[in-house]
Amino acid sequence: MPVQLLKIIKGKSETSLPSHLQKEDLQHLQEGLDHTNKYFQGIVILFYPLTKLGDGTDFFKIVLQDLDNLCSRINSINILIYGKMAQDCAKVIRRGDTIVVAGFELAKSPTAREDGRHGCHLELSEEAGSIIYVRGLLFPNFIMPFQSVAPKYVYTPLNHLKDGTVVNLYGVVKFFKPPYVSKGTDYCSVVTLVDPSNVKLTCTLFNGNLDALPKIYKVGDIVRFHRIKIREYNGQMQGITSAGFAALTFDGTVGAPVVPRTSSKVYTFMDEEQKTIEELRVWAASNLSISGPAAKLSGVQPMLFFDLTCQLVGKAKVDGSSFLLKVWDGTKCPYPTWKVPVEARDLEGEKVLLHQLRNLTVDILVYDNHVQLAKSLKIGSFLRIYSIHTKQSNADAEVVSPIEFHLHGGTCYGRGIGVLPESNPDVKELKAFLESVDLADSQDMESMSSVELDGTFNNVTDLESHLQRCQQLSVTVLTDHQDLNNTELKTILNSTAPQQYRIRAKLRTYKPQKLHQSIKLHCSKCNSLQEVPDGDDFDFVLQGSAITAPNTELHNTSWYDSVMWTTQDQKQRKIAIHFVKHDEMLQQPEDTLLMIEGGTLKEVWKLTKRFKCVIPVRSTEDDLELLDLSAPFLLQGNIKYYGCKRCSTPKPIKSLSSIAAEQRPSWEPTEIAQALGIELLQYVFIMKFTLVDGTGALNAYLFDHEKFFQIPASEIFTNNFLQQKMQMTMNTLCPPGRKLDDLPWLECFIKSYNVRDAVKHQVYYQIFDTTVAEDVV
Repeated sequence: MPVQLLKIIKGKSETSLPSHLQKEDLQHLQEGLDHTNKYFQGIVILFYPLTKLGDGTDFFKIVLQDLDNLCSRINSINILIYGKMAQDCAKVIRRGDTIVVAGFELAKSPTAREDGRHGCHLELSEEAGSIIYVRGLLFPNFIMPFQSVAPKYVYTPLNHLKDGTVVNLYGVVKFFKPPYVSKGTDYCSVVTLVDPSNVKLTCTLFNGNLDALPKIYKVGDIVRFHRIKIREYNGQMQGITSAGFAALTFDGTVGAPVVPRTSSKVYTFMDEEQKTIEELRVWAASNLSISGPAAKLSGVQPMLFFDLTCQLVGKAKVDGSSFLLKVWDGTKCPYPTWKVPVEARDLEGEKVLLHQLRNLTVDILVYDNHVQLAKSLKIGSFLRIYSIHTKQSNADAEVVSPIEFHLHGGTCYGRGIGVLPESNPDVKELKAFLESVDLADSQDMESMSSVELDGTFNNVTDLESHLQRCQQLSVTVLTDHQDLNNTELKTILNSTAPQQYRIRAKLRTYKPQKLHQSIKLHCSKCNSLQEVPDGDDFDFVLQGSAITAPNTELHNTSWYDSVMWTTQDQKQRKIAIHFVKHDEMLQQPEDTLLMIEGGTLKEVWKLTKRFKCVIPVRSTEDDLELLDLSAPFLLQGNIKYYGCKRCSTPKPIKSLSSIAAEQRPSWEPTEIAQALGIELLQYVFIMKFTLVDGTGALNAYLFDHEKFFQIPASEIFTNNFLQQKMQMTMNTLCPPGRKLDDLPWLECFIKSYNVRDAVKHQVYYQIFDTTVAEDVV
């Protein structure tokens, strides 16, 4: 809004405050009271530079002093201003200006203890209908009105809907069908909503303008519908579009920026609605079954229905009822893929790029009601295609037949095509991955189907001789000490320890045979080893900690914000989540550390999928504290981090505030462990190899965390692909069922060392500075 000249006539302002506004004293600004028709006046004693929040919103903070209560112990309050209003205020507000604010939201101040100001702060924004008047020392004759107070909307819970009413509501998406062309000329979208009332509402939405329908991308998104009509059908409430219908959609991910998706340029969004969004996110994370990320082309199998996030690189008309989309996601399908025959002149797309990506693209044939939307798609756009069907025409044939990709007609199971904006987090991740793909490698290294093998080797004998030649080569690589010569095992067994050797031997056997049993936890301080606790142990500790309700006195401190809710099950558990801030602001989810009280194992794992770090805690009288160290003190992704009970001296959780205050907190496990007084346990592989070379047999231990297998030991438990990779590696080093003469040769370094106790002395051997060759793994 522009700054307007305020005329002063006989010492009085020509423009006065609206008559319905009444002045509110500082001591009467309290949570729970109605301040709708109140205003607060004060003088600016401090202001901070204009900045931007994590979601790009402009933010401006000032401190107002109440001149009517100068003698009070607390006579100042923080004012937080958002959006365009923040920009305008930053241009004109100076120290000493008199400020009048109305249409504000009152919230608890997390910094009250530190700055000694009022226990609450005021939040203002143009979207919320806030008003700010400025009469400044530099601009004594100017007044700056921002906007009249916006109307307040009432939102109806899903369990209070009545037939024949037109309501406003919020809901979490449990199921949806992407927009499709209805039998008429309108686009149609179907969405099923739920909310904490545990009532389900299915809405059928029509509009001739595709952009006017809600932009829903996945289950778990949150929608706000204004003026939706409710009708009862077969005993259930349904929602349909009515005159003036409008929709906003929000990412349902806990901690994500609260940014509405809408094509409308005019809408209202109150500050209290942001709290509604955040509460629905937390509720959905614990109560809604939200599927994981969409499948990759590298993971598809025949007879599969899956969702695919991809980029469109080509399209073509096939016939009247089907249309071809050529897409890629940077990964390669493990099967030969069906190429839909079309004329080159009919194929839209950049010819050079299509040729470069010929081994990475797949052809998806779409049918019937999806054809019209497919035709309108722009080359280069990012898509999420829902419920693609893969099949093989001759799955039982001796020769592997190509895999086909179909998007069948109809909308059952949510079939459809959605166009994702480049601001979508999944698109940002996909774009970064596509840019990293080496197109030269994709053209030279094609997957070998049985047909291709027949073309490479003339017969089985050629193939066997090729494999035998490969086995004569060493399947390991030496990473250091190239000056050492090979030593026979017999010589090593007859030598004193400690010494280092280079050997060439075969792996006759290894233990444990069940490879997951080789993973242990090692403390570098006391050199102890222990088994990795299983999930049941962790769940038991979490259940025990949930008995104690969160201490609300510890919520919303200067370095973290807190959210608490009660579960709807019989146990009525209290769950609290504390989001660690940086520079008084929340970070992006992928950079955020949070702490959870009272959560179950399932709830904790859901949070790890969205946030960088999760720490399970419980309340004491004075601070949050870690759980028993038999449970992980930190979870990051799929990895659980443990501390040594013997060597750790746990500190209060507030010790983490020093990391939060850093310029760029990294939240690395080692840094967190150090701040919390935890001696971090490292995941390691512990295996015993029996090596032979014709002169003797020797048992050597492998003690390694990632160099030998080129696989992090910490990820084996949670990654099926890495488990299969490790098993394949061991099958190569020690092929099951093979005679000793047919085993491959290993080159490796081993070192001998003495172990003495009161009874006996023994010599042990350990493999070091050796890694498995890349062509093996």
